[in-house]
Amino acid sequence: MFQLQRPKPGLLGIDISTAAVKLLELSRDKAGLIRVEACAVAPLAPGAIVDRTVANVELLGDALKAVVKQSGTRLKTAAVAVPTSAVITKIITMPASLGDDELELQIELEADRYIPYPLDEVSLDFEVQGPNARNAELMDVLIVASRKENVDDRLAALDLAGLRAGVVDVESYALENAFSVMLEQLPEHGAGQTTAIADVGATMMTLDVVHDGRSVYVREQGFGGKELTEEIQSKYGLSFAEAGLAKKLGGLPESYLEEVLDPFRQAMARQINVSLQFFRSSGANRQLDRLLLAGGCAQIRGIREYLETALEIPTLIADPFAGMALANRIKAPTLRAEAPALMVACGLALRSFD
Repeated sequence: MFQLQRPKPGLLGIDISTAAVKLLELSRDKAGLIRVEACAVAPLAPGAIVDRTVANVELLGDALKAVVKQSGTRLKTAAVAVPTSAVITKIITMPASLGDDELELQIELEADRYIPYPLDEVSLDFEVQGPNARNAELMDVLIVASRKENVDDRLAALDLAGLRAGVVDVESYALENAFSVMLEQLPEHGAGQTTAIADVGATMMTLDVVHDGRSVYVREQGFGGKELTEEIQSKYGLSFAEAGLAKKLGGLPESYLEEVLDPFRQAMARQINVSLQFFRSSGANRQLDRLLLAGGCAQIRGIREYLETALEIPTLIADPFAGMALANRIKAPTLRAEAPALMVACGLALRSFD
């Protein structure tokens, strides 16, 4: 049940990560101004998501119920995403003369050439990218497929929370979609420029390189803020929850900066640099204009300045809400603080306006 281009109006953007569920509701007025209507974050119980896979539908359903209640939203239709690593993508060419129904039939007939699983075991969708650059009689079509359990388990958890899915997206596409509303913040609205988005969450880091508004490279690797939390826990004899709060709110001994935080910042710089090296060796001969930090680790004290110096790349903290209005119930300081971690949720919520 991928739906890459056919969303229903009024979608909740719901980002399901390994540590939390994040919800965002957006609206848009007749003048085109986007407004944040609802926002909430609820922690996930250990064991709900394991290795980016839904391991316990009931626990995930409970977290979804909690985040919906906390947000106060009345919407019942959501856009969710599956991890990029759980998806197979392929751009193929098809005759430009094919209508929608003919194209769908042709892709179903030929999909087994591109998907290394039995077709009855996958969820499959496609999106027309536009005319082929070399042959005007052809069009480029993006095929996206994932094993059915990756989609079905998320749908089952939504159902437990009284929600239904209007769109099932891919996390890297949602990240790219959120970045699109930030282009006005960039010189020349980002035209012809290349931005590396490093989304560093609790256990996973995604590097998504976007050139001229379109993703040209994506790589995931296991690394995240959980490592810092566990080091705080071990070093100072705290529970995991206490360590998480201390990481966010402060109050740790003076030795924290040198003994714990600096080594983690060094590790984060190394991990991002490794992904950047893979990008550069992929044949994409592009100079990076900037690094954009997203995810919970973008909130770490001094991380922007540290990475900018270590990587020698102009570095920004992601804030997709800078040009948006806020409903009265939204607390601006809280939203701004959480903004980097809400990029995927924002990208999903923006599907309401496709």
